[in-house]
Amino acid sequence: MRRNRSTKPTQLTAGLLAGLLLLAILAVPLGAQLAPETRATRAVGPVYDAAHEITLNGTIQEVVTKRVAGSPVGMHLLVAGPEGVVDAHVGPYLTKDTQEALHAGLPLQIVGAVEQLHGKSILLARQLIFAGRTVTVRNENGFLVRARGPRPDSRPDSSNANTTQTGESQ
Repeated sequence: MRRNRSTKPTQLTAGLLAGLLLLAILAVPLGAQLAPETRATRAVGPVYDAAHEITLNGTIQEVVTKRVAGSPVGMHLLVAGPEGVVDAHVGPYLTKDTQEALHAGLPLQIVGAVEQLHGKSILLARQLIFAGRTVTVRNENGFLVRARGPRPDSRPDSSNANTTQTGESQ
């Protein structure tokens, strides 16, 4: 009997705590809060505008591989064209083979869109055409395309030996 008397205060305390907890939960509004109305914001970095694509024929004056503050990350080509030198951003995803093929004095054609970034005009290259090669740098929406090298194949008589890299055609 004593045992029953000692458990009654514990049950009473547990019941009171559970009741207080339930009361506290009900006191807090359970309705979902609406998010404040958001405005469309410009993405970080330049935005590709396919409606204003241009084609530039020129000669590479310099290949810039080091990061420059205020510029998009990746390789840039300074290209002399009919309207002067243009900074063409080709991004960080070109294959090593393509990077090595781009050098000062090389004539090429660039398809892309000119955008303003920190008060500077930058040609966001979508496609490079040089030395009989066509290299896709960005897709139609302006997103950089990551070139993939050939996959290693464990079979000795691989039929993939002459595969070209994604983003490039020869």
